[in-house]
Amino acid sequence: MIYLYYTDRFQAYDFGPEHPMKPARMMMACKLMEEMGVFDDRKTRLVEPCPATEEDLHLVHTLEYIEAVRAEEPDPAFGLGSQDTPVFPGVFDASRLLAGASIDAARRMVAEDCSAFNLGGGLHHAMPTQAAGFCIFDDPALAICVLKERWKSILYIDIDGHHGDGVQQIFYEDPDVLTISLHESGKYLFPGTGFTDEVGSGLGLGYSVNVPMPMYSGDEEYLLAFEEVVPPLFEWYRPDVVVAQVGVDAHYSDPLTSLNLTLNGYTKMVGRIVELSRKYAAGRMLALGGGGYNLQVVPVAWASVLQLMRDEPLPEYLPPYWVEFFINLAGGEPFTLPDIEMKAGNETRKRISAELRETLDGLKKLHRDLHGVF
Repeated sequence: MIYLYYTDRFQAYDFGPEHPMKPARMMMACKLMEEMGVFDDRKTRLVEPCPATEEDLHLVHTLEYIEAVRAEEPDPAFGLGSQDTPVFPGVFDASRLLAGASIDAARRMVAEDCSAFNLGGGLHHAMPTQAAGFCIFDDPALAICVLKERWKSILYIDIDGHHGDGVQQIFYEDPDVLTISLHESGKYLFPGTGFTDEVGSGLGLGYSVNVPMPMYSGDEEYLLAFEEVVPPLFEWYRPDVVVAQVGVDAHYSDPLTSLNLTLNGYTKMVGRIVELSRKYAAGRMLALGGGGYNLQVVPVAWASVLQLMRDEPLPEYLPPYWVEFFINLAGGEPFTLPDIEMKAGNETRKRISAELRETLDGLKKLHRDLHGVF
């Protein structure tokens, strides 16, 4: 069974009409899944989430921070009210609902040995005492804390275009959580972290792995980096359960990154995560939506994630009713599979290849010295 978490109440997590994070992307994705018939069988069940309680939030966040969010007033000391993460009426309840969905998904997994997908999850930049990068409560970390109640080894993999800095920091000294992040290099992009030498500390030394991708990296570079790094880490760590942040903002059309990933490359990576989860973690996987700021890309990408989790073919044709609905709402046609590949020029590709090779060789040496991986 795969539990899909979505409710129209997710639409309340809305930073305003000029903000790049449009809540409509979640609604459009769920409606596409519905039109594709994923709820017509017993493989997938749609779940109405409940808000996280204060006790739940306290698994990661401090009481002072929770109270600051509850106040719904700008507070720079807690990262609230910035241009990226403005405060709006109802932000506390809206944030609790997204977090509660990931927490409940984790609890279902603990109880039932199932998989789940929270379309509103993946808010990986939030820190215990700080909002950042559109993220108020760190639902991936909250879910991981719940999963740790049953399982000893949890692998968190993040393919969002931005580094999963909040999750990394929260578990930086914890060997029970291996964090892996493939993202545009912090040399070029927010949050400016996620370099190969960020490897964890204390007991967690060697349990943080970062693959900073060169600007304009496309499918070839992403898939090369993924295959060189991720499968060996799965084999070494042999996780009990996998949490995957499946943000789509590494896509070439995304307005917030400078990467050239296509839906083809994206779905190949997600497919490999699903395969590796089945091989090493008995198929237990929690998917979290994450980033993605081109409305024409996100719904098809996330519907493809669910299809891969269901072990079913990717959509070759989109339901006509949904396409019409999408065009009327978004003003343009959705992207489809197969996607157009965007390749950089020869000189740029040489630079990308050289930078990536240096990154991968350095990363593998670091972790080979620490744990004999690679």
